[in-house]
Amino acid sequence: MEREHPAFAERATAKPSRHAHLLLAIAVVLILAFVAAICFGSTALSPTAVFETFLGRGAGTNEADIIFSIRLPRAITACLAGAALSVAGLQMQTLMRNPLADPFVLGVTSGSSLGVALVVLGSGTAIGAFLIGATDLGGSLAIIAAATLGGLLVMVPILLVATRLQSPTTVLIFGLMTGYAVSAFVTVLVAGAAPDQLTRWTAWGLGSFSAVTWEQLQVLAPVIGLGILIAGLSIKQLNALLLGETYARSMGLNSKWMRLMTMGTASMLAGSVTAFCGPIGFLGIAVPHIARSVLRSSDHQVLVPASIMLGALIALLAQLLALLPSQFGVLPLNAVTALIGAPVVIFVVLRARNGGFVG
Repeated sequence: MEREHPAFAERATAKPSRHAHLLLAIAVVLILAFVAAICFGSTALSPTAVFETFLGRGAGTNEADIIFSIRLPRAITACLAGAALSVAGLQMQTLMRNPLADPFVLGVTSGSSLGVALVVLGSGTAIGAFLIGATDLGGSLAIIAAATLGGLLVMVPILLVATRLQSPTTVLIFGLMTGYAVSAFVTVLVAGAAPDQLTRWTAWGLGSFSAVTWEQLQVLAPVIGLGILIAGLSIKQLNALLLGETYARSMGLNSKWMRLMTMGTASMLAGSVTAFCGPIGFLGIAVPHIARSVLRSSDHQVLVPASIMLGALIALLAQLLALLPSQFGVLPLNAVTALIGAPVVIFVVLRARNGGFVG
């Protein structure tokens, strides 16, 4: 018999107002971080100047050009990417019942990179052109579709292994090895590229929110919005998956269809971010655990919105840290997210009990 999950006991005893207050506090901090992301950079702007620019009083100035051409799309991209990766990580941890699951660790991000590389190199399009442009609607949708399918290509065998093996550690190792194998294949694909193309590909692999344009956001934002909407509409099903297949079926849920939908949504979210921002690591695995710790709940009714806002918040903070003055210039975004996410992973591992992991 399936053991009752703490999420449902919490729902009966926790005060809804406490969660509402915490979510409101997170939202306020997120707004402040968004403003900070607009104000800070190589050229500091005062909040007053930013506010006046948004009111239209600074049209045509250098400040307006910096805000609308660089910082605003970068901040919006960070919010979208952080929210998407966090929700995808939450979905995968619930689906696989493994608190160390996320698109990056399990190789789904590598699969998305493979899909992008196959389309770009197979079609004869220069890697550099992809990294600089691909701003037309058809090209952007093709890249997202390829990244999503590439993520699914990796995620499906991992899920099949997870249904046959009870050890989360074994599934994690299988995912890591699959990711390494796929990454090796991507390396072979780009080996014949020109030196300047390889330089751009390497820069893309470090992760960045700065290269996404307004035209690309017109594709990226609706795709991520659709994925998050699906995740929000499947909260009841995600809670049921916490209790296992037997409980889900007793509620009348089609577990196979739910798994397929969750896999597709997580791959779409991770794939779209990977296509335009590069393989961003650690946000997907760290943010859901931070949300659980802050809210002290495993109920997806509060975890999904918390993961969305905390993911956006931490992505903005990572972007701000990457822009800190240093002798190396702009720091690699993946290095910053690793510094944030690695302690969370270590904490989760240290909480392991009875040979398994606790979410």
